[in-house]
Amino acid sequence: MDYFFSAAPPEHQKREKAKARELRQSQWWKQELGKGLCYHCGERFKPADLTMDHLIPIARGGKSNKNNCVPSCKDCNSKKGYKTRAELAMEELKSSSTPTPESDDENQE
Repeated sequence: MDYFFSAAPPEHQKREKAKARELRQSQWWKQELGKGLCYHCGERFKPADLTMDHLIPIARGGKSNKNNCVPSCKDCNSKKGYKTRAELAMEELKSSSTPTPESDDENQE
């Protein structure tokens, strides 16, 4: 899936990272952290253990706004990286469906 990764321009990334720093200081973000829930795994954490995750990563052209930023535990955020949720779902499907030896033989013919 890395073939489709096209980095956003450096100016966009710099601008959106600055907006993210501002958003982290907002009352809205503090309330989101106060809930203590990771958006991805649904587990409860202390607010200090949650990070800001961009659903559409800044590096992929995502924006730093309330519609694109969610609280995430550090493990989920690291696992997600620069991927979208769709790419994560595809990886999970790929890893959960292992081919049987019979289907392997059929594909080689």
